[in-house]
Amino acid sequence: MAIAATIPSRARRRPASTHRPPLTIYFFALVVIGLMLAPVAYIILGGFRNNSEITVDPSGLPGTWHWSNYVDVLTSRSFWAQVGNSGIAAIATTAFVVVLGLMAAYALSRYSFRGRGAVYALFTAGLMFPLTVAITPLYILVRTLGLTNSLAGVIVPQIAFALPMTIIILVPFLSAIPNELQEAAAIDGLGRLGFFWRMVIRLSLPGVITVGILAFIASWNAYMLPLFILNNEAAYTLPLGTQAFASQYAVDTAKVLAFTSLSMIPALIFFSLFERRIVGGLTGAVKG
Repeated sequence: MAIAATIPSRARRRPASTHRPPLTIYFFALVVIGLMLAPVAYIILGGFRNNSEITVDPSGLPGTWHWSNYVDVLTSRSFWAQVGNSGIAAIATTAFVVVLGLMAAYALSRYSFRGRGAVYALFTAGLMFPLTVAITPLYILVRTLGLTNSLAGVIVPQIAFALPMTIIILVPFLSAIPNELQEAAAIDGLGRLGFFWRMVIRLSLPGVITVGILAFIASWNAYMLPLFILNNEAAYTLPLGTQAFASQYAVDTAKVLAFTSLSMIPALIFFSLFERRIVGGLTGAVKG
């Protein structure tokens, strides 16, 4: 009896064995990471080489670090003008997407009205139509409105194409807000707009940050839409500027690599800083 009584206690004392993933998973993960980072590293390091080194050994490391390639790009006015155009387009797109998406998601998630399901299905269907399918009628519409060769002609379509994803992410966040909280706010004299500004925005802040980051990065990296809308070099965004620079300095491969690396570094830094925000926001949307 004493032996039998001690067996369960000893079993309880044993630490629970933790299941560790096999080393092959870590190996394949490192291989995938290496394949993803290798092109980025090649472009950045290639900017520190000269054309003769790239011709002799395309995949080699810089023998002598040539900082002049990056200095020439950073001292050019066209580069900073394109950075400014991309920044204006990205900030304006992000601001309108967040504001309009939050208001639309609030109405779809908190109020019952006729046709609510159809409206939500319409926004969901927007995910099935990529920009490449609608680029021709979209260009005709922008030209009819007189917005070609202007950043407004890029910003407005970007807002329209970013709203479906924004609403789909924000609706679960707003639906998860308890109705009792809104009723308590109404008892305290807080109206619908007051509840929206004081409570809803704060409680849905992770989702708002997530959709804002996604909209900003998508606008910063946009290439096809500005390619069709912008024909004036003064209005070029950074992706178009990179293409124009590569065409102008086609024989100077090292300088083209330097320009390309500088154009992609802001998006990489921005995405790296807010990666956890994006994952956390999408996780909350799935749970909601």
